Amino acid sequence: MKKRHIFSSESVGEGHPDKIADLISDSVLDACLEQDPNSRVACETLVKDHHVILAGEITTKAKLNYEQIVRDAVDKIGYSTESDDPIFNTKSIVITNLLSQQSPDIAQGVDARAADGKDGCEQGAGDQGIMFGYASNETPEYMPAPIMYSHRIMMELARARHTGEVSWLRPDSKSQVAIQYDDQGRPESILNVVLSTQHRPEVSIEELRAFGEVIIRRVLPSELITENTEFFINPTGRFVIGGPNGDSGLTGRKIIVDTYGGMGRHGGGAFSGKDCTKVDRSGAYMCRWVAKHIVAAGLADHCELQVAYAIGKAEPISIMLDIKNNDNDRVDSSIIIERVQSIFSFKPADIAKTLGLRNPIFRSSTNYGHMGREGLPWEQLNEDYIKALRGE
Repeated sequence: MKKRHIFSSESVGEGHPDKIADLISDSVLDACLEQDPNSRVACETLVKDHHVILAGEITTKAKLNYEQIVRDAVDKIGYSTESDDPIFNTKSIVITNLLSQQSPDIAQGVDARAADGKDGCEQGAGDQGIMFGYASNETPEYMPAPIMYSHRIMMELARARHTGEVSWLRPDSKSQVAIQYDDQGRPESILNVVLSTQHRPEVSIEELRAFGEVIIRRVLPSELITENTEFFINPTGRFVIGGPNGDSGLTGRKIIVDTYGGMGRHGGGAFSGKDCTKVDRSGAYMCRWVAKHIVAAGLADHCELQVAYAIGKAEPISIMLDIKNNDNDRVDSSIIIERVQSIFSFKPADIAKTLGLRNPIFRSSTNYGHMGREGLPWEQLNEDYIKALRGE
């Protein structure tokens, strides 16, 4: 018998310092891919006060204006003028470029050609590592409810800011949702919601908190909000100083936000700023895609898939499948994994082709989770694959 339990997940807004760094890194990646789909990109960004530092390795034929890419990304978020943030804005930022070329030792493992000491001539993984994918039938997006609801709050708050629904919102924000689960492992109620948003100094805390509750109730399922649900909106009160003025930001520091809110595991590598030869990103997207198909096929209520790679090798060196159901298992997991391996290829080159990962699509994945977002290729379901997984 399962026990009732509580699970919480958080999300952050596009003006959070770490997400500013992620968007800049993904903007550099997309700019490379727009001109050269075979670009090798590993771009990391550090932001603090009015400084933006780019670091990493890029090999590309693209001719880029890095300063313009950075300023455009900052402008898109909403740090456009001094009134948005007197320290960090499109006019004030100072950009330091420490990018260099990818090591040829790494490149020979990735390139689809023979090399001294390399086993075969296929495109190999760009590094060793473990990647996870997860899916759950708790929400229409096949995502765990706590992280999906946290993302919904952040998306609605950003919409309200960008459309001018209220004039006093600033870009930095965070949310957190705690879900009470019943003894069958199903969401029963929302225990509490935390929402903190940066704001202009003239707004009162009473107005801010009233609007925050409107945002929360607008996007969360009303049937899960009870008379006992608590809202903690800007619980410290004032939140005027935010963004890189309030805290430093670094690419890849919000991996739990980017994945499953802690409900499903994630690998050791981050996503943003990396091209598809980096299996930290492409392998994780593939695992999510397969796990989502397994749950959509009705073979599991919760599914977690792990693949492991060795640098330079095309095939993964291990695949693990873990499925859980609220009732009895429907199909033995050993049968499911056999079907998975016969239907899907986990070779990096095949993943890139299947999911279209050489296209400049990554800026659209940066915020509000890389998983569970409509329009991303690793979120698209294929009915033929669903039928094949069922054995039809």
